[in-house]
Amino acid sequence: MKLIIKNGTIINPAMHQHETGDVVIKNGRILAVGGCAEEDPTAEVYDATGCFVTPGLIDMHVHLREPGQEAKEDIHTGTQAAAAGGVTRVATMANTTPVIDNAAVLRDVQERAEREGVVKVSIIGSVSRNLEGRQLSEMGDMAAAGAAAFSDDGHYVESANFMRRAMEYANMFGKMVIDHAEDMTMCAAGYMNEGRVSYRIGVTGRPAAGEDLAVARDIILSKLTGCHLHVAHLSSAGAVELVRRAKAEGLNVTTEVTAQHLYFTDDCLRNYDTAFKMAPPIRTEEDRQALIKGLQDGTIDAVITDHAPHTNEEKDVPFCCAPNGIAGLETSLSAVMTALYHKELLSMDRIVEVMSVNPSRLLGVEGGVLAEGMPADVTVINPEQEWTVHGEDLYTKALFTPFEGITLKGRAVLTVVDGEVVMKEGHVLK
Repeated sequence: MKLIIKNGTIINPAMHQHETGDVVIKNGRILAVGGCAEEDPTAEVYDATGCFVTPGLIDMHVHLREPGQEAKEDIHTGTQAAAAGGVTRVATMANTTPVIDNAAVLRDVQERAEREGVVKVSIIGSVSRNLEGRQLSEMGDMAAAGAAAFSDDGHYVESANFMRRAMEYANMFGKMVIDHAEDMTMCAAGYMNEGRVSYRIGVTGRPAAGEDLAVARDIILSKLTGCHLHVAHLSSAGAVELVRRAKAEGLNVTTEVTAQHLYFTDDCLRNYDTAFKMAPPIRTEEDRQALIKGLQDGTIDAVITDHAPHTNEEKDVPFCCAPNGIAGLETSLSAVMTALYHKELLSMDRIVEVMSVNPSRLLGVEGGVLAEGMPADVTVINPEQEWTVHGEDLYTKALFTPFEGITLKGRAVLTVVDGEVVMKEGHVLK
């Protein structure tokens, strides 16, 4: 099957390409990028006039919840949501039931993803057995089986010595450790950002200092071990500065930020809305501006969703009783376009870097580039399309979204995975 995506603005930072032209796809591979494709009556043609044509977006931090938590999400619905959001590959975290802490479970998830996945799925194994921070997981076996990285995401590794050993071991296999950086001796009792808003509404907070302490400790351990440390879902101004200094020192440290932390502040929690409850919490406008600055100057490497869906019954409870986490795969690109691109805070080239090029490099997977012979993973984005978010209309099983009722500007209109159109004009085809 041949597909020609015509007349789009090709945004291809890895090849220093920003031009109007066509992308030709055949047999799952990219045949040509740029210029004017020859007419072919046998080919499917998509007119991308007024749209951006980019390498497929990659979300390196999601929770597909399978195995064991399929009431919240499963691989099929989660990857449908990814396709709807223009994402062609996701990396799913290890905090499933059972935990992905050995090669047998990892291979099981791989097989499920092959059967049920609408987009490509990379798998992140845990650092510790059962996420308990006491015994190392079977990192060697999981690395051999194809684990992309290791993380106890959702849990902070409390023991510095254990984290050191985990980093040393992961480094043997050339894998990064993804760090959920919140010192729980400071943060465990909190439900939102500690600050002016939490004091006013009477909710115990999670101080930014708890994140800063954890980031500082693990940067030191990265320096000691040489292991690639990737700080998950950065949220505080202090942590941004710590990562900036580590990079200036030449340390092997990278980081990411979620679209929701770039869009919202803790003022949104004044009404105790559980759709905004997440860990780390949404923080102040000062923190949000620091995150944006970190994206602009290269301190922050990737934009992710931390897609962490829960059932309606779990979230529709009093604020302090609700679990942390939101669904974000279908709103991430649009939120970034609305908050950053349309406010001229981030160029489209930089957006593609942090949502495709860099995640591909960090995960060590094919992607992030439109080039002849490469797998045809492509996203087409209409920067002017406006849409109003309603949880009940999304492909994810989660009904709760902090973007409920908000009109966003900019949306993926075509998602292509290995040359196959899996989403067109908002409709997922698998």
